[in-house]
Amino acid sequence: MSNLDQKNKAALPFGKQNYTLMLVGIGLILTGFFTMTLDKEAFGFGFLGLTLGPILVMSGFVVEFFAILKK
Repeated sequence: MSNLDQKNKAALPFGKQNYTLMLVGIGLILTGFFTMTLDKEAFGFGFLGLTLGPILVMSGFVVEFFAILKK
């Protein structure tokens, strides 16, 4: 086996920027779920539970998607 093959096997699959984006995405997802719990309307049918929280959660998943696919 050549030295280059050994380096490729030992290399991590993601870089520092990927892991940073993953942490940001996880933070957005957790913030979105926490925001949904702050809603004081019955059954969470207020602005926080139906609009802001889900937008934060979906944006977190989008960031995660790009963090995984970024080279």
